[in-house]
Amino acid sequence: MRPWSLFSAIAIVGIIIDQITKIAIDRSMQLFDSIPVIENFFHITYVRNKGAAFSFLSNASWRLPFFIIVSTFASLVILVAFRKLRDDQRLAHISLAMIFSGAVGNLIDRIRLGEVIDFLDVHWYRHHWPAFNVADSLICVGVFLLAIDMILEEKRLKKA
Repeated sequence: MRPWSLFSAIAIVGIIIDQITKIAIDRSMQLFDSIPVIENFFHITYVRNKGAAFSFLSNASWRLPFFIIVSTFASLVILVAFRKLRDDQRLAHISLAMIFSGAVGNLIDRIRLGEVIDFLDVHWYRHHWPAFNVADSLICVGVFLLAIDMILEEKRLKKA
């Protein structure tokens, strides 16, 4: 599969899954409802986040334009970085597509709702990690894969 085709496929599927899950949560649950999946470990909990990770800047009056600008700029930077990759950098292609789809998925929420729908609630009894969504997961996994690709690329360059 050609790099742009792979990127497009991953990005489109990621955005669709992210938006479908958020719409399903919004339509089927009330805000702050929680459904236990694995007791004392994982629940589906409907919350909304006006800020970024850990509700960063959630009370800032300028947060929405800031997050829209940052997300748009990050998406454009990802496209430029992707364009500069070699065809054989498959893991980097995949990781940037995942990060892009996550950024766009949350950008859609910010434009549409002014905030992001989160619902994946991982916790250990009463100790909760902040709720997140599919877009956040795509970004995290994409960054992890990109770090692995960078390490492998560095090793490859040292061998050459």
